Order: sequence, then structure tokens, then C-alpha cells
Amino acid sequence: MPLYEFRCEECGVFDVWRPMAESSNPAHCPECDRRGNRIFSPPMTLSRTVRMKKVSSEPELVKRDLEPKTPRVQYHSGSRPWMVGH
Repeated sequence: MPLYEFRCEECGVFDVWRPMAESSNPAHCPECDRRGNRIFSPPMTLSRTVRMKKVSSEPELVKRDLEPKTPRVQYHSGSRPWMVGH
């Protein structure tokens, strides 16, 4: 089940786990039990949480030297050239 954010006029933002079929229905605030309306926020993905935890504003250096070298041409042995790599 997805986690949706709702806003209560009195208490502020709160989260509710609910099925997608009920995503547009209003939810009741856990503090004051008033009706809260759903607010839209960007999804929290793993890459977003990792970026948020980084302290440095410098870009990460990636080196291509560490990647394995793969041949551009595959050679076959035998009389069946359509079975390359089998």
C-alpha cells in the first residue's frame, strides 16, 4: 500500500497508508480527527534519499577505467554462426 500525505488545517501535514483505490478520499487527522485533504508531493525514491543525505555539494567522480573491457566483435567457432556465444 502506498503512503499518502494529507494536510489538516489545524495540525498540519500527516501521512496515511491506504490502498490506491482510496487515494483521493479525504482522511481524518490523527490529532484532532478533522477532515484533511490530500496534498501532492514527489515520490520518495532511494536515489532521492541518498542525494538528500550527502553533505558535500561536489559531484561524485566516476572513473571508467574500472569497467571491464568487452570485445566489440564476437567470434564464433564451428559451422553455426547464428549460435554466437552459446
